[in-house]
Amino acid sequence: MSNASPSPKVGFVSLGCPKALVDSEQILTQLRAEGYDTAKSYDGADLVIVNTCGFIDAAVQESLDAIGEALNENGKVIVTGCLGAKKDAAGNDIIQSVHPKVLEVTGPHAVGEVMAAVHKHLPKPHDPFVDLVPAQGVKLTPKHYAYLKISEGCNHRCSFCIIPSMRGDLVSRPVADVMLEAENLFKAGVKELLVISQDTSAYGVDVKFRTGFWNGKPLRTHMTQLVGALGELAAQYGAWVRLHYVYPYPHVDDVIPMMAEGRVLPYLDVPLQHAHPDVLKRMKRPANGEKNIERIQAWRRMCPDLTIRSTFIAGFPGETEDEFEYLLDFLKEARIDRLGCFSYSPVEGATANELANPVPEEVREERRARVMELQEEISKERMQAKVGKTLRVLLDEVGPSGGVGRSVADAPEIDGVVYVKPPYEPHRKLKVGEFVEVKVTAADAHDLWAEA
Repeated sequence: MSNASPSPKVGFVSLGCPKALVDSEQILTQLRAEGYDTAKSYDGADLVIVNTCGFIDAAVQESLDAIGEALNENGKVIVTGCLGAKKDAAGNDIIQSVHPKVLEVTGPHAVGEVMAAVHKHLPKPHDPFVDLVPAQGVKLTPKHYAYLKISEGCNHRCSFCIIPSMRGDLVSRPVADVMLEAENLFKAGVKELLVISQDTSAYGVDVKFRTGFWNGKPLRTHMTQLVGALGELAAQYGAWVRLHYVYPYPHVDDVIPMMAEGRVLPYLDVPLQHAHPDVLKRMKRPANGEKNIERIQAWRRMCPDLTIRSTFIAGFPGETEDEFEYLLDFLKEARIDRLGCFSYSPVEGATANELANPVPEEVREERRARVMELQEEISKERMQAKVGKTLRVLLDEVGPSGGVGRSVADAPEIDGVVYVKPPYEPHRKLKVGEFVEVKVTAADAHDLWAEA
């Protein structure tokens, strides 16, 4: 009988975007590799790690509240993530000024620093018989889909954003490492791979698109080459590849034929933010509205089934009523499938705060509501056109009354879902993580209803 003491347990709270989620997965993978267990509750943990978000004020407050809760419930807290890199107006660490009792604070993508803090406050002797970890690492997503982060940081200096000050300039992962992780995920049963970064289109810019090797063949560190290779790999496993955070650079045009051929999902998440050239200039965005509408129309000619998701900001400093109306006209013409709109939120440290003529909060909110009202109509019309069609759906949930899944047009947690009635054959059971062919019977502005 073994006299080994139980492994130390670490609680984990992960906040923020999918990029932060990948940071959390990397930390959890390293913890598991070194023999630490993960705790399901605060009181069952020997120590708690909180991965924070610091992008907008609401996210900062949510992170500070989560740290406070972890301190109250457990007492031993290590903090990592974007908020860890933020300072207040006096140059002090925001976290330590609000919560001086935290054990350690690190910034984002800091696996080594987090583990050093864990070793310091919760040491664990190495046991080669217990310290095992699966090849795909530890994942926080359901086992049938996963995020694949291809780079860190960003070279843009958009005036509303402080991410480069927290996450640094673009650093692309070696292409062989990305492909190996993708293969391990597919081997582990992942049916949908969601490619993420701060700027997916810029992959490889920092290393001058150098050539790497995968399976003995040369492969350039470039978005189009990577997407092609991921598409081929996914086809071997009957899986999906979905692209996020794609800036509309000219070379994105080369990816659209791959979507038309079914090698990767006909889905583009393109953060456009606005349409008026003057507003985009004040935002310091790397594109202008006229080219974007032409590009969207060209993409749809190449791939009629393309789903476009985007986000926009209403009430950016200096935005006039005419500039806002221009945005509405753009949206009427672009007819974007999935759209999120935020009223401008001043973020401490963003250069946009210094721009003249800030828009009053009630006007910002009213403009956001007008965008969403217009989008509701566009979305309803586009969703209604799917009634009667047959779609392939990946099931995320299954219950007695059927399943809930997503079509190629739906990314997890941000887009709509497809409610699937169970099949008529009594012996046929729906399973989470399987693909089913469904016929769409009804639609609203966000979701579809279908029969298997």
